[in-house]
Amino acid sequence: MLYWALVFLVIALVAGLFGFGGIASTAAGIAQVLFFIFLVVFVIALVMGMMSRRQPPLV
Repeated sequence: MLYWALVFLVIALVAGLFGFGGIASTAAGIAQVLFFIFLVVFVIALVMGMMSRRQPPLV
């Protein structure tokens, strides 16, 4: 998902460079939404990973 956010960011930068304002703003908005979705999924996975750790056996 982060890959697609970066792809849309590059599309937005290239479109902005060539003067296509509408396409650039749309691609930038899509990139922003995908990045925040990726960030939320990452934080959830991080918290779930920390909660599911087992304690090492005491020897």
